Amino acid sequence: MNFFANFLNILTWVLIIAIFARSLLSWVVRDPANPFMGFLISITEPILAPLRRILPTFGMIDLSPTVALVILFIIQQFVVRALRG
Repeated sequence: MNFFANFLNILTWVLIIAIFARSLLSWVVRDPANPFMGFLISITEPILAPLRRILPTFGMIDLSPTVALVILFIIQQFVVRALRG
């Protein structure tokens, strides 16, 4: 069970960093063909796309990264700690 908790902890941190990096880079890198941006999009889109369908739109503001980060922090703080005992 400790292996699963460690794996989940590492996975949530990787996703948190990737979503944060994608959000910051989206302000300066507009080319999705950029290899690094393409990589970030490929690993974060499975999380962000379902949230975009659920959340209301506010013009050009995308709240899905913020909601995803909150969900990942909750998973990390509560689920990982519960699995570790």
